[in-house]
Amino acid sequence: MVIKVYVASSSGSIAVKKHQQAIVGFLEANRINFQEVDITMLEEQRLWMYRNIPKEKKPEKGNPLPPQIFNGDRYCGDYEDFFQSKENNTVFAFLGINSPCSEAVSLCLYTVKCIALWFTVNHCG
Repeated sequence: MVIKVYVASSSGSIAVKKHQQAIVGFLEANRINFQEVDITMLEEQRLWMYRNIPKEKKPEKGNPLPPQIFNGDRYCGDYEDFFQSKENNTVFAFLGINSPCSEAVSLCLYTVKCIALWFTVNHCG
């Protein structure tokens, strides 16, 4: 799945711009593959974003503001959700992806198992 960050390139809100930059900067710094989707340029993407944000995350009036984050079709959250996951050190779980550390640990465990099997086959026979 691809992480998609829905942004508005022509937003007049400084807060929206800062929030977008914070998310994009974090993803780039951590080498997380993602796609920026500019809702000001792509009407169908803007409508898709609005339709796929859960009801409980939509404001009482108006439309949800960017940035909004999805993993494929799965809604991850908005800037506040992202910020909270960053504070709790749970961003990878929030995004629904494996952290680089968990992948490294898995590779190490696999390597240890392979070495143990090789040793058993070659030295215990």
